[in-house]
Amino acid sequence: MRQQSWKVFVVEDDEWYRKLLVHTLSLNPDYEVSTYENGSSLLADLKKRPDLITLDFRLPDYSGAELFDKIKAFDPNIEIVMISEQQDVETAVSLLKKGAYDYLTKSEDIRDRLIHVLNKLGKNKELIQRVETLQEEVERKYDFQSSIIGQSAGIKKVFRMIEKAVTTNLTVMITGETGTGKEVVAKAIHYNSPLRNKAFVPVNMSAIPRELIESELFGHEKGSFTGATSQRIGKFEQAHGGTLFLDEIGEMEISLQAKLLRALQEKEITRVGGTQVVKVNCRVIVATHRNLLEEMKNGNFREDLYYRLFGLPIELPPLRDRDKDVVILAKHFAETFAKENHQSHKSFSQETLQKLMNYRYPGNIRELKSIIELAMVMADGDEITADDITFAQRDVVSDVLSEELTMKEYQLKIIKLYLKQYDDNIKLVADKLDIGQSTIYRLLKEESLS
Repeated sequence: MRQQSWKVFVVEDDEWYRKLLVHTLSLNPDYEVSTYENGSSLLADLKKRPDLITLDFRLPDYSGAELFDKIKAFDPNIEIVMISEQQDVETAVSLLKKGAYDYLTKSEDIRDRLIHVLNKLGKNKELIQRVETLQEEVERKYDFQSSIIGQSAGIKKVFRMIEKAVTTNLTVMITGETGTGKEVVAKAIHYNSPLRNKAFVPVNMSAIPRELIESELFGHEKGSFTGATSQRIGKFEQAHGGTLFLDEIGEMEISLQAKLLRALQEKEITRVGGTQVVKVNCRVIVATHRNLLEEMKNGNFREDLYYRLFGLPIELPPLRDRDKDVVILAKHFAETFAKENHQSHKSFSQETLQKLMNYRYPGNIRELKSIIELAMVMADGDEITADDITFAQRDVVSDVLSEELTMKEYQLKIIKLYLKQYDDNIKLVADKLDIGQSTIYRLLKEESLS
């Protein structure tokens, strides 16, 4: 939305043209117009900080070029439209290169041309204001003191580490169980750092098929493989100048780790099927639920890549170790849900809070959020009771054990439970259940064929 009033200064020593310009500008009620006959009077009034100046190129005390430099030196954000009696291409090009918004000649159609320029400038200003407003909203959203909720000792330590991360360009390694908020922390670092106006590009390594990871990270050229019908820019190029967030980096196949290491060390990539070297420069934040030091010792993670990524470590504590943060988070999720769904505020009984505190939360913050949102729907009055709190894992397990099933059917039900809890991450579920991924695929396939 256009600001209510633009301050427009008209600098013109010809009285007839000055009146013409003022009349043209005054047709728009959003413009607050002031006039000046010479450069000295304009310079004395620059402290009023106009949004736009129409500047005659030839004035009795200054040349347009001299005055242009003085205005831009005072405030480079003031837009200037140069107006001259004759078209001087060389001068026009010079001033446009220096930052003039436009260069107009005093011709019969100057009114129409000026209105066109101002309309275009207005649209640009509106767009800039919208972008600035959105940026302010994003920064408020990811202010880590408000986006990361809690007062426990573990979370206070996380705050201290984030404060260090936003003031440096070190690679950050975020560790923690699934659901502890690793991406929230990564966004908080990015949007509170000097890179906040640049791209934040997240990549979940566990969600990308092995054969597509290289193309996803580095891009590909047209025809480089079946289905590559056009050139594609990879995540590294998308994040150039900003932040690349590699989530679940521990899931990356060791055969691809060498290419990632080279990209990080050389700050350059080559698209799949291409030969051109592309320079990339972005901050890298990685996250994993795995112990990469153990993975490295077991031969699943390259030692050189581990030490290249280690940088500044931030360990997120599981929710079960965060004391009364469970209560703080529960109240926060309830208030947010009520606001987003236009519901009335609901409080928690003491019995409910105790029930929430006693639970272990294998799904961490993500699980607590789901539990509270369901409770907000189930609660009939203005208070959430203990009966409104449903721990899905307990209920499903009880349901499974209450049925007479074959061992294979029990296995399948448990696998489905874990897949739902861990967002269909088969590799993670295999680790949690200590079984092979092939077993999971086999049971799911057999069920689909039965």
